[in-house]
Amino acid sequence: MAPTLGKLLAVLREDEASEPPKPAPVSGPYDSVNLQDQQAYQESSPEKAQSPTGEKELPDNDAEVAQSLLDLRLIEKQESKAESPAGANELPVNKAVNAEMLLDLQLTEKQESQAQSPAGAKELPVNEAKVSESLLDLQQKVSSVSENPSTNSVSATENESTSTDKGSDPLENEGSKSIENSPDYIVIDPSLAPKEKESPKASGSSKNASPKSEEESSISHSPEKGEAPEPKTKKSVKMKRNENELVFENPSVPKIATLKPCPSVGMSLENYDLIKDNSPAFKSNGGNGESSAMVEEAWEMLKKSYVYFKGKEVGTLAAMDPSAEALNYNQVFVRDFVPSGLAYLMKVPPEPEIVKNFLLKTLHLQGWEKRIDNFTLGEGVMPASFKVLFDSHRQKETLVADFGGSAIGRVAPLDSGFWWIILLRSYTKCTGDYALAELPAVQRGMKLILNLCLSDGFDTFPTLLCADGCSMIDRRMGIYGYPIEIQALFYFALRCARQMLKPERDGKELIERIDKRITALSFHVQEYFWLDFTQLNKIYRYKTEEYSQTAVNKFNVMPESIPEWVFDFMPLRGGYLIGNVSPARMDFRWFLVGNCIAILSCLATSAQATAIMDLVEERWEDLVGEMPLKIVYPALEGHEVEDFLLWLLTAACIKSGRPQIAKRAIELVEQRLSKDGWPEYYDGKTGRYIGKQARKYQTWSISGYLVAKLMIENPSNLFMISLEEDKKIANPRLTRSTSF
Repeated sequence: MAPTLGKLLAVLREDEASEPPKPAPVSGPYDSVNLQDQQAYQESSPEKAQSPTGEKELPDNDAEVAQSLLDLRLIEKQESKAESPAGANELPVNKAVNAEMLLDLQLTEKQESQAQSPAGAKELPVNEAKVSESLLDLQQKVSSVSENPSTNSVSATENESTSTDKGSDPLENEGSKSIENSPDYIVIDPSLAPKEKESPKASGSSKNASPKSEEESSISHSPEKGEAPEPKTKKSVKMKRNENELVFENPSVPKIATLKPCPSVGMSLENYDLIKDNSPAFKSNGGNGESSAMVEEAWEMLKKSYVYFKGKEVGTLAAMDPSAEALNYNQVFVRDFVPSGLAYLMKVPPEPEIVKNFLLKTLHLQGWEKRIDNFTLGEGVMPASFKVLFDSHRQKETLVADFGGSAIGRVAPLDSGFWWIILLRSYTKCTGDYALAELPAVQRGMKLILNLCLSDGFDTFPTLLCADGCSMIDRRMGIYGYPIEIQALFYFALRCARQMLKPERDGKELIERIDKRITALSFHVQEYFWLDFTQLNKIYRYKTEEYSQTAVNKFNVMPESIPEWVFDFMPLRGGYLIGNVSPARMDFRWFLVGNCIAILSCLATSAQATAIMDLVEERWEDLVGEMPLKIVYPALEGHEVEDFLLWLLTAACIKSGRPQIAKRAIELVEQRLSKDGWPEYYDGKTGRYIGKQARKYQTWSISGYLVAKLMIENPSNLFMISLEEDKKIANPRLTRSTSF
């Protein structure tokens, strides 16, 4: 041993004899070392790495050992002063252990002189073996790099402070926590951390890692072997991919909030990032994977259904079944063209020209004189359908419109005008062509439709009275009165027109009437059409023949009129807007179109929209079955019909944050729809059989499937057919009426 090292040991032993040891738990030899103080001391006084007494320089190894011991001595004195501000001469906590370390150092050096092998260290106790192993590692580093001793000493000290084995030191976890909580805690870049050594002597330092590097390894991507570390400005976050997770390459890009999971559906739909416009899925037209062939077939069939007038496409045929009589399926229906128009607006790139031509041509037909027998219909009535004929005498094409004179029951199409306004708004949102909606003829057409609905009468309710068969199902359905489908479409059209009407001439007065009607209608539907388990129990306990302003049973509904099926159908979780509410009558049936439109137009509150989706999940077999979806449940006896309303369900599911429900329905459709020839509807309680009178190659079914696929692959398409909640309408200054 060198003379200087011996003197240092003597000084340490004298200090130990003069100062009584402070009782403390035994810890590792470098647990209390402050790396920041040590580094600052070495950088400011590099000459202290030499012998403090001015003696002849020691050999390299002994010089570095002496330097480390001096640094340790200085740090211990600083700790002693920090712990004893009053100047008490108490031995620091780790001094006894440090003295033990020096004795171990002597033993280790003797063993090195006898046999240059670390195998002898294995005979020492566990803690002493670890200390001697670390010192041997220090000597190896000093001998390998002798040109810059100050830098080597710093790196050696860092290695020693992190080389303690976790399994052998029970206080390591507690010590690491105290270091992290210290205000002097240093964050070390993991890229500068020393690499593991292949030598068995450095096995104790194989766990070298700063607390910061351990934290980063759990949230950031570690570069593979041989790969340069990424700059901090390009830091990426990678999450483990599984069935329900995505990898976000750039955390600075905003992500869409996670959609609410569907507990009763045994599958989940991936979250969507609406920012990724360059994604192939967002540039497709509904085709991906196995369904691409079906999507291509649907686009081809839809193009074959074009109806041309004077060289311009003005709509699509209702059906193209060559095996059945045409009847009125060779015409362009206003309500049937809506999903076709939406498909071309959502297509990539969009093809809005056919939609524009359709809107202008039906607007032109609105101005025609409408007579059924000797009665003239209102000026604002839109046609239910039209067809193109070739006049052989005049040698030119002519249009023939149907305003209900050819319909079953001779009922005027009340919903056609509402669908026309809704499609006009979708066209404007997609193309940004506000000039079309601002045309005087278009403004006049909207006003004519709304004046029919907002005219004064004997009504005591804000809902719209209509006849049976005036909506999508033009046959007897028992919906006379105030059906939910018409009320939802009425509300939707009012809000769309409110956005497009110009406050000029009589426009300002009409807008004020619209605002009042919207507020009253939303309150009425949300309060009196809503049915869940709690409300059903209240109606079941209603008293009848109440006459006062405090009446609870405002519509005088007979509890005995509640059908038996509704008690079993209504789940504890869920609810829906019932089919009809009028004096002394409530239609408790479920109507799909009315509930979906109520969600899209925000006629239903967010809580009600969630409950409607819950009901669809809970009663999947009853409402969806094998081929989506039922128009009404339960249907009239012997008339179980499953119409193709997939696009409406998909839009409502996405709006409610439940796209997985729509995805499940789409997967059911893809199993049969194309193979069955795109039928109009299905029969049976579960929709297993093709409808007895259903037309094949029905355009409604083809375009509905395409719109559903386009929305489920790119949910941002929803904005074309959806409205946001209006806070003024959501919080009206109204109370539940007491005068009904």
